[in-house]
Amino acid sequence: MIIRDLLENGGPSRAAIKTSDGRAITYNRLAQQVDALSTQLSELGLGQGDRIAIALPNGLEVIASFLAASKVGTAAPLNPAYTRDEFKFYLDDTAASALIVPAGAAAEARAAAADEVQVIEAHLDQDGRVQLSAESTSSRRSLSGVRAPFEGETADSATEDAALILHTSGTTSRPKRVPLSHTNLTTSARNVAETYQLTPEDVSLCVMPLFHVHGLVASTLATFFSGGTVVVPPKFNPLSFWSTVREHRITWYSAVPTIHQVLLSRTKAGTRPAGAEQLRFVRSCSAALAPQTMADLEARFGVPVLEAYGMTEAAHQMASNPLPPRARKPGSVGRGTAVEIAILNEAGDILAPSATGEVSIRGANVFGGYEGNPAANAESFSNGWFRTGDQGYLDEEGYLTLVGRIKELINRGGEKISPREIDETLLTHAAVAEAVSFGIPDRVYGEDVAAAVVLKESATEKDLIDHCRSKLAEFKCPRTIYIVETIPRTATGKIQRRNVAAAITNNL
Repeated sequence: MIIRDLLENGGPSRAAIKTSDGRAITYNRLAQQVDALSTQLSELGLGQGDRIAIALPNGLEVIASFLAASKVGTAAPLNPAYTRDEFKFYLDDTAASALIVPAGAAAEARAAAADEVQVIEAHLDQDGRVQLSAESTSSRRSLSGVRAPFEGETADSATEDAALILHTSGTTSRPKRVPLSHTNLTTSARNVAETYQLTPEDVSLCVMPLFHVHGLVASTLATFFSGGTVVVPPKFNPLSFWSTVREHRITWYSAVPTIHQVLLSRTKAGTRPAGAEQLRFVRSCSAALAPQTMADLEARFGVPVLEAYGMTEAAHQMASNPLPPRARKPGSVGRGTAVEIAILNEAGDILAPSATGEVSIRGANVFGGYEGNPAANAESFSNGWFRTGDQGYLDEEGYLTLVGRIKELINRGGEKISPREIDETLLTHAAVAEAVSFGIPDRVYGEDVAAAVVLKESATEKDLIDHCRSKLAEFKCPRTIYIVETIPRTATGKIQRRNVAAAITNNL
């Protein structure tokens, strides 16, 4: 099955997509549009082996273009907010043959494409259909199927069934290319749909960007797998969120904790937002959800909040807390969702329950390896297991708790400290809205503990340090706490601790 075939799961006259401007696109009409766009791309000379970059905002255009690009060649969605240099890096790194952009917009992306990458404009016609129009093809970087293999590839693997290519976030090294096959993506979509018992009656609200697997797989492809409807506003807007939920009778949404926290901040304790009664559940993924935030969400919105665990290399979901009546455990990301999870030591041995080690996975949704990076593959795979780089442990019931990224652990004089534990402790203080802890250089201990917090009430650094001392061992307590207005995040809402530390300490 290819991704486009997911559209056969919905009733022909049932809405597959609803947009913020009131358009509803049925499964039958969306399938027709995708097939027509695929034909257009093929007529432009694009085919298997070609990388088709997409820099479009959330909406019908990006979903239809993605499905068509993955059918013809390999889709490479990019953040439309990138600078020219960033676009240039990703276009070069993927050897993109074409770039799809909004009509009359995306100057930075167009400048990066220059004469090497075919620029294709996407727009809606008067009937609400996505149309593509190409600029001159005289300076194409490559023609269909003739992309040169990357270092470490064979000619066959270069044109294998990669539907999507993304990059790792590159927190500690150069971003790595992650090719995901149709099987990886359709498997992950099925796993998400089955985990949350999605049906054709479910309506998801996509508030995550569609250049990231969270919004693409969880909110969108899983919905198509179930034959349901996905509502796609151009971007997350806290001012219109609940009116959108009410109007479209949203039954679930998935987001990063940052978005959940914004929604919490705009509702009063003891009051349930109008429209929340239609929700079946709320899903949280892509960053750690503090138990206090989970409790506040459930109290405020009146539905179960299910924390999940995903990553690009697994085509998104690996584990999740289950729907009631099964237990959901605060602080845990749940059990494997049709994905095997093991905890490995450095030698690659599987550890017993409750032992902490590297979280490792295997399953049909897990990618086959980084593209053109044999060194990273040798480090990341062990006896068929993909080593995620996350440290955690499984309890006796198979629920996974993450301790932190292995490379983000704070090493204070030989004591390994989980920054997540400190984050969660700070968030239990009534004045703290957000918290991120990290290591800073120390002459005596090598590293010491620091944190950055955003306040919602008045508090001093001493108040917050004293709060930590009342709940944590002394060696874990931050020696310095920076009180800031905002905490830097990636475009998808993730916090990269090393980047936060550098941004905050460099600006002092």
